Amino acid sequence: MKKEALEAASVVEHQFSENLQVLDEVAQHLNQRNPYSLVSVARGSSDHAAQYLNFLTTAKLGKLTTSLSMSAITLYQAELDVSQSVGCAISQSGQSPDVIKPTEYMRSHGATTIAMVNDTTSPLSTAAEWVLPLHAGPEKAVAATKSFIASLSASAGLIATWKNDLELTRGLHHLPDDLLKAQKLDWTSAIPTLKDAKRIMTVGRGYGLSLALEAALKLKETCSIQAEAFSAAEIKHGPQALIEEGYPLIIFANRGPALVSMLDLAQDMRARGAKVILAAPPFVKERDLEIQTTHAEELDVISAIQSFYLMIEELSRSLGLNPDAPRNLSKVTKTE
Repeated sequence: MKKEALEAASVVEHQFSENLQVLDEVAQHLNQRNPYSLVSVARGSSDHAAQYLNFLTTAKLGKLTTSLSMSAITLYQAELDVSQSVGCAISQSGQSPDVIKPTEYMRSHGATTIAMVNDTTSPLSTAAEWVLPLHAGPEKAVAATKSFIASLSASAGLIATWKNDLELTRGLHHLPDDLLKAQKLDWTSAIPTLKDAKRIMTVGRGYGLSLALEAALKLKETCSIQAEAFSAAEIKHGPQALIEEGYPLIIFANRGPALVSMLDLAQDMRARGAKVILAAPPFVKERDLEIQTTHAEELDVISAIQSFYLMIEELSRSLGLNPDAPRNLSKVTKTE
C-alpha cells in the first residue's frame, strides 16, 4: 500500500501527458452534444472519486449530476431516460457487472458513455464509447491508493478540458510536484488519537466530501475502525448527538468557500469536548495536520488524500494489521 501510494505523483504525470489527445476528442464531442446532465457509475473508492467528479461538474459546468443507484438497472430493470446525459463509469478493474451493465444500458439508450478505468482491456472499456485510461499501473494492495488519486486527476482533467479551464489545467500540470511535497508532510501526529479510537467521524464539504468518504473507508478496511463520513452541513442535523467528551473527528478543511464554515465546526466540536484532528492549509494556525496547497484549490483534496494514505498505512501497522491485505476483502469485487 505504501509503495503504491508513493507512485501516485508519477502516475498523475504520466496520465496528464498520455491523455491529452483523448481528452481533447472527448471534450469536442461533449461540447457538440451539450448534454444536460452527468450520471456517475461506481462503487467503493471509485464512487468517492465519482462524488468529486459530480461536484466538479456542477460547480464548473453548471450541469446537474447523479450518482446512479445501479440496482435500479441491474435488479429492478428501470427504464431511464439518459438520452441527454453523459454516463461516466469509474473503476480500477473494470470487471464488476453492476458497473458494466448500466454503462451498456446508457450507451444503448443514447447517452455519451465514458469509462475511467485502469485496466483498458476490461469489459468496462468495451462497454463505453470513450475510454480515459487511469494509467495507474498494476495495483496489488487491496486498499486502493494510486488508482483513487488517478481517478481524481482524470476527473479534473475531463472537466478542465471540457470547460477549457486554463487555471485547472495549469494546476494539473503542477500536481505531480505538489503530490511529492504532500508525501513529505508528517501526519503521524494523528496516530495516537486514532489508535485508541473504536469509532470516528470524518467530515468534509464541497470538494472535501469525497475526501471524507475515502478516509472513512480506509479507516474501516485497513484499521478496522468504525468510521462514518459526513458533510459538515449535515453534522447539526442529527450526527452531533453522538459527540461526547473524547469523541474523535477528522475534519478536512481544504481551501475554498467552505473553509470558514469548516473551521467554525472544528471550534464548535472542540468546545463540546471532541478530539478534533483538523487538516487544513498552512495558513490556518489551529490546524493539526497540514494540507499541501496545490496550484488550483479544487485539487487540494488530492494532495490531502496523498498525505492521509501514508499516515493510515502506518496506523494500520501500528495496530498489528496488514494494510496490504485487509481481512475478508479482495482486490476485485464483482456485484450485480
